[in-house]
Amino acid sequence: MVDVVISGTGVYAPNEQVTNGELVEAFNAYVDIYNEKNKTAIDAGLMPAKSHSSTEFIEKASGIKSRHVLDSKGVTNPNIMIQNLDDAIHGDDEKPCIQAEMAIEAAKIALANAGLEGSDIDYVICSAAVLQRAFPAIGIEVQHHLGAKGAAMDMSMACSTATFGIITAIEAIQSGRAERVLMVNPEIFSSMVDYTNRDSHFIFGDAAVAVVIERADLAQSDDQWKVLHTKAFTQYSSNIRTHFGPLSRLHAEDVMQRADMFFMQEGRKVFKELLPLVTAYVEEQLEETNSEISDLSRMWLHQANKNMNLYAAKKLLGRDPDDKEAPLVLDTFGNTAGAGSIIAFHLHRDDLSVGDKGLICSFGAGYSIGSLMVEKIK
Repeated sequence: MVDVVISGTGVYAPNEQVTNGELVEAFNAYVDIYNEKNKTAIDAGLMPAKSHSSTEFIEKASGIKSRHVLDSKGVTNPNIMIQNLDDAIHGDDEKPCIQAEMAIEAAKIALANAGLEGSDIDYVICSAAVLQRAFPAIGIEVQHHLGAKGAAMDMSMACSTATFGIITAIEAIQSGRAERVLMVNPEIFSSMVDYTNRDSHFIFGDAAVAVVIERADLAQSDDQWKVLHTKAFTQYSSNIRTHFGPLSRLHAEDVMQRADMFFMQEGRKVFKELLPLVTAYVEEQLEETNSEISDLSRMWLHQANKNMNLYAAKKLLGRDPDDKEAPLVLDTFGNTAGAGSIIAFHLHRDDLSVGDKGLICSFGAGYSIGSLMVEKIK
């Protein structure tokens, strides 16, 4: 079996940030407008009034304090409550689309860290929870602008999309299909957020990550992580879902006014059902590799919710984790879907030494779980 390493990572986040305070101010102003507009129906008991939110509620529920977004003006305007990306989406077709542009920025950082140029890559995978368009593939656009060779493709697996993308890259190398693969994960999940929903308007942010995966004998990077083991799992659940897609247009009513066109979840059910699957899955992976949890110096987990991560880490460790064992980045990035675990890996690995092992694990809608056990070899 060909040894495969992760030789470079990159993270890109939009310049604009929105704090919890800014979101709450806009949301509460929207609620006041909504309740006043529907006062007659509310007073008659025909529809419920909406309730205000607070920064305390958001931070306690999620651990999130702020998030990066492509457009802050729309989401902080109580009369709009959605990102205005019209110019970014309907721009010059000869220039990279906004999602490809984000991917390219992250890719440049990852390639530089790997000591490579775009032309050294012979396979590009764009893996994202939400893709800007059906075709042409965003991955092909990224390939074109970076000057990469070979082939490119798009794929998606909700919040596990980055780990599934990396696993696909590893399999391509081990099969002989490619030697050096660039996996990009540009997430614009804020496009799926219903900013008028008190329970979910604060969850997501925008970011892109990139990972260079290559044959170990070709790697030149000063920071290399050998992939020891990969594992993937899916089990159908509609507890995290959206009904939005190309077929949504084939409907007489204005579908964009329907709540089911946005991100929806049954949060308590997800916590109760998914986390036991995740912890059992990691325990299986440890058993399959004849490893103990104590062999892992770090766990870079999906960054969805502080309480979920602490629960999973505590269950696996048998005690409360310290800040380094399962680092969090969601306080400043929010939930960036597939990108979260890779952002954590990118930002929280420099203190580890050769021989240290860790686990990159993401999980989410599907249900889906993807993970890689890695070891620092350089």
